[in-house]
Amino acid sequence: MPRKILIVEDDPKNMKVLAMALRPHGYTLVEATDGEEALEIAVRDKPDLILMDVRLPKIDGVEVTRRLRQMPAFKHIPIIAVTAYAMKGDKEKVIEAGCDAYLSKPVNTRELPGLVAEMLSGGQWERKSL
Repeated sequence: MPRKILIVEDDPKNMKVLAMALRPHGYTLVEATDGEEALEIAVRDKPDLILMDVRLPKIDGVEVTRRLRQMPAFKHIPIIAVTAYAMKGDKEKVIEAGCDAYLSKPVNTRELPGLVAEMLSGGQWERKSL
């Protein structure tokens, strides 16, 4: 059964880029365009991994991550923060909220599938940034 990835991204171009990088690897992709939708879809579809944009309408990605981490079903689901705002302290903020890795936009689409595969492998990964 293909692994399911929830892509949370409000910019249609970025959504398309992320999907195009992951789709050839056989993942089932589900998409959310704001924080409220991300919470609803995550609870309903139970993804194996979440790519979480930090700046989102309605509820930002940091808060969505905090809320998901409070639910037992999401304690061990890998969450990768994705942000265009690589300001000092941002990485620490998303890691503190419960993200397992941090990607700056524009995302390196050649490295993304490897990171996703590593995080889905069930082994231990170190919190990292690309």
